[in-house]
Parts: sequence; structure tokens; C-alpha cells
Amino acid sequence: MVNKSMITSRLAFIEDALKEMRDLGSIQKEEFLKDKTKVAAVESYLRRSLEALFDVGRHILVHEGWHEYSMEYKSITSGMVEKGIISENLQDKLQQMAGYRNRMVHFYHEITPAELYQIVQEDMGDIEEVVREIKEFIVKKG
Repeated sequence: MVNKSMITSRLAFIEDALKEMRDLGSIQKEEFLKDKTKVAAVESYLRRSLEALFDVGRHILVHEGWHEYSMEYKSITSGMVEKGIISENLQDKLQQMAGYRNRMVHFYHEITPAELYQIVQEDMGDIEEVVREIKEFIVKKG
């Protein structure tokens, strides 16, 4: 049985981080790129949000008995789609998030302020959509 309290807590963390990232990304690009503190904050919020998102996916998969999907980030994505936790149209986006999370953890030195700014400007809605669909799945499960 899934721990709804844990899931709710992680999803709230993600939503709060998204708000903070939007606030940090509301400034002009040039100002953002020069401010190392803002860049570092966005990077931290994004990495932690993606970690929380995949923690939630793993938790649901394991506690629903679908252990085979819970080992790697990309398999978590596949499992979430195959088991109806998120819709198929989000699979590619979530796969990209898994890859970017891995890049942030293992190739952190290659992450640029410009790409973080672009993500804040263009991709927050993808994370919000995944969160929304996870919430819908939890409500359906009762």
C-alpha cells in the first residue's frame, strides 16, 4: 500500500520548488546568468525536484507490486506509463527529465547557467503536468 503522506509531502516539495524556480527565473536573462547564487538555487531546486519526482514514482511502483520497474530512473518512467500512473504523452518528457537528472548528478560541471535559465522559462509545465497526473492516480486508487 502506498504511503499517501509521503507522496503528498514530496509533491508539495516539488510544487514549492517550482514556485521558487519561477520566481528566480522571472528576472532578465543577463541578470540571472551573472548571479551565481540564483543559478545555484535553480540547479538545486531542479535536481531535488527531479529526485523527489522519481522517488514518488519508485515508491508507487514498489508498493503496487511492480518492483521490476523500480531500479533505474528510465525504467521508473516506463513503469509509470505502463501502469497508468502517468499518460503516454508524458513518457518522452519524463525520460528526458531522468536523463537530465543523471546529467546534473554525474556531469554537474557541464550544466550551464544558460540551460538552467532556459529550463525555467520553458519546461516547468512538464514537471507540473507529471505532478498533476500522479495526484490523479492517487485519488483514483482511493
